[in-house]
Amino acid sequence: MSVFRRLYRGETRINFIGSRKRWYLASAVILLICILSFVFRGFNYGVEFKGGSTFQFATGHSSLSASEFNTAFSDAGVTPAEAPQVVGSGGNKQIVVNTKTLSPQQAQDLQAAVVKALKIDPKIVSVNIIGSQWGHDTTVKAVEGLIIFLILVSVYISFRFQWRMAVGGMVALLHDLIVAAGVYSLVGFSVTPSTIVGLLTILGFSLYDTVVVYDKVSENAKNILAGTRMTFSEAANLAVNQTLMRSINTSLIALLPVAGLLFVGAGILGVGTIEDLALILFVGLATGAYSSLFLATPVVVDLTERESAYKNLTKRVMAKRASEARKLGDEALVGAAPTSRPLHPTGHGPAPAPKPGARPQRRRR
Repeated sequence: MSVFRRLYRGETRINFIGSRKRWYLASAVILLICILSFVFRGFNYGVEFKGGSTFQFATGHSSLSASEFNTAFSDAGVTPAEAPQVVGSGGNKQIVVNTKTLSPQQAQDLQAAVVKALKIDPKIVSVNIIGSQWGHDTTVKAVEGLIIFLILVSVYISFRFQWRMAVGGMVALLHDLIVAAGVYSLVGFSVTPSTIVGLLTILGFSLYDTVVVYDKVSENAKNILAGTRMTFSEAANLAVNQTLMRSINTSLIALLPVAGLLFVGAGILGVGTIEDLALILFVGLATGAYSSLFLATPVVVDLTERESAYKNLTKRVMAKRASEARKLGDEALVGAAPTSRPLHPTGHGPAPAPKPGARPQRRRR
C-alpha cells in the first residue's frame, strides 16, 4: 500500500528521464511496425472515401439478421464490400449494407432482388450512391485542419513555455498519429469520417496531458541555473513523477467509457457503426498518455541539456555532490578510527598504560 500512497501523493522516484533511450527504442520499434503496415497492408477505406452504394433497411423489430442480408446480396450477384452493420435497436433498428459503386438501374434491380429474397416491404429500403470525390474532399479538409492545428499549438507552447517544449509536444503528437493510424492498418477497421473526427479528438487529449507535465517542469526548473541543487533532467524527472497520478487518473477516466463503446458496443452487441470511432479514441487516449510521459519530456531534456548553460549547471551540481561525498567520507573515517591502545581484558575501554621499565607481558593461552 505504501507504493500506492506514494503514487497518490506524487512522491514516486521512477527514473523516467534516465531510461529515456529505452523508451526511444521502444517507440521506434512501434513506429517501424506501423510504417511497414502502411506500406504492405494499407488501409481499409470506407464507402465515404472510396465511393460506393449504401443500402439502408429499416427492419425495426424484424428478426432478420445481418448475415441474412449478406447472403441475399451475394445471391443477387453483388457481394457487400464489408460485413453488413446493425444500427440502432428495437423499433429503430436498421441494417446498413455497402457495395461497390452501382448505376441507378443496377441499384434498383439489386434492391428488388433483395426485397424479394427476404420478403420485406420495399418502402423500408433507401439507397444512396456516394462518389469517391466526397471522401477526397473530406481528407483534404482534415489534413488542412490538422496542419493549422499543429501550427497554432506550436506557437502557443513556444510563447507559454519555450520552443524546445513545442518541439517535444509535436514529436509526441506525430507519434500518436502514426501509432493510431498504424493500429487501424493492422486491425483492418474501416476508415470513415468518424475516424477523422476521433483522430482530431485524441490530439487535443494528448496535448492536454503534455501541457500539464510541461507546467510542472517549468515550475521545478524556475531559476535552476542560479543554484546547484539539481540538474534540469532531475527537475524534469521530478515533474513527471509529481504528475504521474494525475496522468493515470485522467487516462483511466477517459478510457473506461471508450472501452465500453469498443468492447461492449462493437464487440458484444455488434453495433458496427461505432467501432471505428471507439477504436481510434481508445488507441489515441492510451498513446497520448504514454507519449506525454515517455517522449515529450525526455525530448525537451535532450534539447535543453545541449546548451552550454545547462551543461555548466550539471558540472556544478556534480562537483558539489562529489565535494559533499568526500567530506562525509572523511568524517566517517575520523569517527571510525581505531584507538592506538589495546582494549582492556574485560573488553570495556582501553587497557591501562604500562609502567615505565616494565617488561611486555605475554599473552596467556
